[in-house]
Amino acid sequence: MASIPETAATEPTTAEDFFRTDIRAGRIVRAEVFAKARKPAYKLWVDFGPLGVKRSSAQITARYTADELVGRAVVAVVNFPPRQIADFMSEILVLGVPVPGTDEVVLLAPDADVPLGARVS
Repeated sequence: MASIPETAATEPTTAEDFFRTDIRAGRIVRAEVFAKARKPAYKLWVDFGPLGVKRSSAQITARYTADELVGRAVVAVVNFPPRQIADFMSEILVLGVPVPGTDEVVLLAPDADVPLGARVS
């Protein structure tokens, strides 16, 4: 997960800017330790229903085990360009909130069942 400068919240944006970012609901179907990552991370495979299964590298090891992640609902940006991380191609950005003063990131997720691939609006 990339860090976001605190000042980003003060910069104005538009609804059009927001809707260019394609954020979708998915479910983690596979998670494994990403041994070749520079910082502790997992390789994730997330099912987005009609969009298929997409891959992501996520630095969320301080709060979650790989086993806990499988079956968990998440939200992710699905239209960023793929990014090569070591020997793994990360296709999506799983969203979370960093906990200040720790290495933990709390994943964002719908609080009820929604269709896989549903767009956040």
